[in-house]
Amino acid sequence: MSGRLVRVGYAQTLHYLLFGVRAVQFRCSRPALGARHWPVFGVPGQSVALTIDDGPHPEWTPRMLDLLARHRIRATFFLVGARVRERPDLARRILAAGHVLGNHSMSHPQPFAALPAPSVRTEIAATQREIEDATGVEPRLFRAPGGNWSRDVLRATAESGLVPVDWTVNPSDWRSPGVDRITRSLCRSRAGHVLLCHDGGGDRSQTVAALEAALPRLLDRGLRFVIPAAAGR
Repeated sequence: MSGRLVRVGYAQTLHYLLFGVRAVQFRCSRPALGARHWPVFGVPGQSVALTIDDGPHPEWTPRMLDLLARHRIRATFFLVGARVRERPDLARRILAAGHVLGNHSMSHPQPFAALPAPSVRTEIAATQREIEDATGVEPRLFRAPGGNWSRDVLRATAESGLVPVDWTVNPSDWRSPGVDRITRSLCRSRAGHVLLCHDGGGDRSQTVAALEAALPRLLDRGLRFVIPAAAGR
């Protein structure tokens, strides 16, 4: 069996094991705040963190920013380097709106953990350069594409001086399962949870509509929206 097939099999196994990890973190009274070689799954206090992946996108990112501005919510946008290269203006707009920029790899390859270690480092480093060139700010947070972590991925993240960030609430909005389903999933969030949504990679109209419905409900419950690992304070 080739080395590539071995790495893919390993990555797929990790992918499914992480479903179980996230289920445990979701049920914990306080999800893990992370460590050098362990991703952030939670945030402290009476807070949640909204994270938005796969952008920037010329249609959905501006709509997401307008929505967040109306509710005065600060989020973390995990950006794909190749998309930042195409639309550096949107990366700057996200930053100017008060949000935090995170690294989500250069080309979003999957399964990410199947990449050779040098390729993982290149994906991370190239995105750091793209975001810094576009905005003048170097990200401090990293999310592996698909949440596909491995020892090599976590090691490369740490060596790059980045904090690995995962999630506890995943409405699978990238599948476009319907506004009601996404809304219900987001509304299950409670203090400590990290929420995952997307503004890139496809039609995100359902995500925007679901957040419009869910965010006021979460705010009404007294939840504050913060940044994982207090990055960008």
